[in-house]
Amino acid sequence: MRRRSAVTAAAALCLLAATASVPLDWHLPARIVRASYEIERLGFVYSWGGGHAADPGPSLGTCVGYRGKIRPCPAADTLGLDCSGFSRWVYALAYGEDVLGPGNTDEQVRRLRRVDVGRPGDLVFYGQVTEKSINTHHVGVYLGGGKMMDSPYTGMVVRIDPVGGRKDFAGFYRY
Repeated sequence: MRRRSAVTAAAALCLLAATASVPLDWHLPARIVRASYEIERLGFVYSWGGGHAADPGPSLGTCVGYRGKIRPCPAADTLGLDCSGFSRWVYALAYGEDVLGPGNTDEQVRRLRRVDVGRPGDLVFYGQVTEKSINTHHVGVYLGGGKMMDSPYTGMVVRIDPVGGRKDFAGFYRY
């Protein structure tokens, strides 16, 4: 009887320790991924500078700094999202507030921490990130299984792409 009580007490302590160590944000990755799929379902198009109005979400883009192939620049007349505007909106929906802010991919990297292994809901950045400089040009939301949701470039809609589809992978980042 004493042995059974000791085993029960030990099991209870193990469960308490295990649940106490579970991060409070364990549900966020699922919310981030779900928000990504919901936005994809809506069919928003890429718009250079789109998604960077005062509040997260689709907005008219800008032609300032546009280097896309479609001429003349369609961004100023296109309601949509660029890659960082897409990730901004997804994270705002999941977190309930604008945690990434209106900045570009370089500014978003600065708000996050790099992780060695991505998990669904992390952001996937492309470009160069070193201790001395950050020069990124693309971001997507990691879905798992080597796939990401992103707003890739002018003329495309938010879609699923392989993480390895671009050559200059800079890493997985987590808020």
